[in-house]
Amino acid sequence: MDYKVFIQTNEEQYLGAVVAAYALHRNSRHPERFGVEILHYNDFPWLHAKEGQKFLRGVEHRVWERHDLQSFTPLRFAPPKLMNYSGRAVVIDPDCFAVGDVWDLLSRDMQGKALMCRVRPAIKELPAYRASSVMLLDNARLPHWDAEKTFNETFAFKVDYLKWIKLEYEPEESVGLFEPEWNDFDRLTPDTKILHTTYRRTQPWKTGLPVDFTVRVKDYSRYPFPKSVFKQLKHIIAPKRQKSETYLPHPDPNQERLFFGLLAECLQKGLVTEAVVRREMSANHVRHDALELCSRAAA
Repeated sequence: MDYKVFIQTNEEQYLGAVVAAYALHRNSRHPERFGVEILHYNDFPWLHAKEGQKFLRGVEHRVWERHDLQSFTPLRFAPPKLMNYSGRAVVIDPDCFAVGDVWDLLSRDMQGKALMCRVRPAIKELPAYRASSVMLLDNARLPHWDAEKTFNETFAFKVDYLKWIKLEYEPEESVGLFEPEWNDFDRLTPDTKILHTTYRRTQPWKTGLPVDFTVRVKDYSRYPFPKSVFKQLKHIIAPKRQKSETYLPHPDPNQERLFFGLLAECLQKGLVTEAVVRREMSANHVRHDALELCSRAAA
């Protein structure tokens, strides 16, 4: 059986993906048993073929933009077809960093499930849902996964993008749950296996940069009165603070140190060059003091 970890990314998150790839093998006792592959937006023509077109995403028809921070998301569903529907795959976002041994996840007993993930707890008005940002896949049990086909169906308004990425189209009996530590949302503890710096405004390598992601539109459809009325009432009861237009420091300094420690090792080993980091800094993909933070981490 072939084993592989896939990291999907775009230009905005490329350096994070490189660091994530390094961490997977660095922190495994069996790095020789699995491959790691970065899936880049630019390498999939069917993604940029839809740029500027509208797709169905929950309660709105949103325009597909390649430079949105998470335009790589449909690639979460590409690995089964890429592996000819055989073997096992772990799929992670480029802001997910292994601090445990991913081989323990790849080789675990899936108890006949087609995929495993964790549930993301409810946040404010957003109900709990299955998180596809880290998944364990038994590819042979996912013959219906064709990322390009499903992606195109969101533009024909046949498939809801949100339901797709929340795995709502998967039969209940085919989905298993793994421990939250395999997709630990902005929480780094001794039990963490994969740290996911999921709150976009505080991603540690972007502090101080202009925000470059699309803000989610809230779903007011369940309320018995117009959205405008609801928003006015909400503002009167609890006035909304203006959100920062720049990325904020991560509340846990250890997560910042973890990232820049890994990036410093990538520089030392020649996996990333200083020129690449400077290029990413100039493009506002990485904070402008990144090399200084790497020097501190390496000291």
